[in-house]
Amino acid sequence: MRSIDYCVFREDEFYVAQCLNADVSSFGHSREEAVAQLREAVELYFEGEAKPEWDNVSEVSVGQERIHA
Repeated sequence: MRSIDYCVFREDEFYVAQCLNADVSSFGHSREEAVAQLREAVELYFEGEAKPEWDNVSEVSVGQERIHA
C-alpha cells in the first residue's frame, strides 16, 4: 500500500486531479469525485506490476504566471 500525492484544479465545470507520483490524472464534478476517480485510475494503472515505478514527492508548490501567448 502506498500514499499518493496529487493536486486538484478546476477546469470549466470539472475538477481535475493530477497524481504527482505517476503520470495519471482523472476528473469529476466535485473535488471528492475527482480524487476518488484518481485513486481508482492509479490502482488500475499499476495493476499487475510487481514493483511499479514511483516518484517520491517531498515538496509541492503552486504558482501562477502570465505569459505572452
